[in-house]
Amino acid sequence: MQVAVLREAAAREHRVALTPDSVAKLVKSKVEVVVQSGAGAEAGSPDAAYVAAGARIAPDASATCKGARIVLKVQPPTDAEVGLCDTGAVLVSLLRPGSHTAIARRLADRKVSALALELVPRITRAQSMDVLSSQSTVAGYKAVLIGAAELGKFLPMLTTAAGNIQPARVFIIGAGVSGLQAIATARRLGGVVSAFDVRPAAREQVLSLGAAFVATDNVTASAEAAGGYARAQTDEERARTLAAMAAHVKDVDLVITTANVPGKPAPKLITADMVKTMRPGAVIVDLAAENGGNCELTQANETVHVHGVTILGPVDLPSTVPFHASQMFSRNVLTLLQHLINKEGALVVDPKDEITGAMLVTHEGIVLK
Repeated sequence: MQVAVLREAAAREHRVALTPDSVAKLVKSKVEVVVQSGAGAEAGSPDAAYVAAGARIAPDASATCKGARIVLKVQPPTDAEVGLCDTGAVLVSLLRPGSHTAIARRLADRKVSALALELVPRITRAQSMDVLSSQSTVAGYKAVLIGAAELGKFLPMLTTAAGNIQPARVFIIGAGVSGLQAIATARRLGGVVSAFDVRPAAREQVLSLGAAFVATDNVTASAEAAGGYARAQTDEERARTLAAMAAHVKDVDLVITTANVPGKPAPKLITADMVKTMRPGAVIVDLAAENGGNCELTQANETVHVHGVTILGPVDLPSTVPFHASQMFSRNVLTLLQHLINKEGALVVDPKDEITGAMLVTHEGIVLK
């Protein structure tokens, strides 16, 4: 059984799909691992570390993929990378199903079974394979740091020779994995933190981290869809939510937005009119920028200055913390591989399996999602 680890070609991507500690565990179970030279360099894993873990280093992508039954990446493959996969191979990576239809068709034409890491089902057995959760943890942490760096204020209360400095007020919209990590990080930095989420389960989690929960009247049991995600709101619910946001954002210094609905554009929760009411010097960090943004004025991968407010639309934040992001990503992938490879060392791709079947985008020449 040969597993290939490709070096990422996408701009701004510094992570690697498999780190040396995970490689060592695979090698111990009689799996041959081939790593493209330089694949882990930007994530703090030089070629020498892979060799020490038992991997073989290949000079380029073609040599890495030759003979591989499983090909691992972080970002979706390029057309050229698809062409390097052997017929019948398995590709494991982020795939953005529905957005990369041409790549899916090309994978199907080569009879590559492609598993989308975004589609790991939210069930107990698959928790340790969930890259969206692990990478959201990184994004929530980093969002607070870049917001604090942009803010012209201290986050904590300080007692100085010039008198007391009042703490900044931080508001987190969305209390999923990234939102909860943002709350925890902002609290550690000394901010006065409040948060909002439409899901009732979020209230207890927010309070447990020492933040205030905003607008409890907008929380309903039906707001949570399958898998623990928030469902899309009705027009009436959205109107109530927008009113609650408008009342709260005008008094805060830093807003982190994290609200996403799977398969749909990000809900618009901060309007242009709300931005006008915010404090001069306030900062918004919109973690939904890649999916359209939670703020009407967000531009993906851009910094917007309007009405004295700075709006950041960062993309691929986990890649800016490549060492730990790769370590977490790799552990998720390792657990998935251990699920796919049976005790006899054979690769089993079973569409009827509740984990594998949920993740399959292409299989046996057919585009499934």
